[in-house]
Amino acid sequence: MTMIRIAEGDRRFHYRVVGVAIHQGHVLLHRADYEDFWALPGGRCELGEPAAVALAREMREEIGAEVQVERLLWVVESFFDYEGNHFHELGLYFRMHLPPGSPLLALDRPFVGYEPTCTLIYQWFPVGALETMLLYPVFLRIALRTLPATPAHILDRDGLG
Repeated sequence: MTMIRIAEGDRRFHYRVVGVAIHQGHVLLHRADYEDFWALPGGRCELGEPAAVALAREMREEIGAEVQVERLLWVVESFFDYEGNHFHELGLYFRMHLPPGSPLLALDRPFVGYEPTCTLIYQWFPVGALETMLLYPVFLRIALRTLPATPAHILDRDGLG
């Protein structure tokens, strides 16, 4: 299938789906093995694929888990520079749960996920300890403490610098 993304010169547009998994006061984050910053897990939608279906597919591909995708939390427009490109990313952030009893729910150790181009490091972090982390988009450092009751629109220009 075709991932929804557009590239023009040094400008990029991505349509991304994102999962917010919170377990025992910890949030699941991931990073590429070659990067120093963290993000919520997710990926890109394929053309004609509903967002919640795309998120479940991405988690199945990356960590081998059948997640339960719940309600939409945020619609996020992010503008940032990364690796010499200017990004405009539209992200749909959903509450999700890993299967009960999954070994991936262990809070005491990171685990590995896979992308075709890199290894992903997954780790649970206390929600109250995110303020000083390199976590993007930046609004998440505070917003993950209290999830919105209804979907909220976020305009994020803090970016990666």
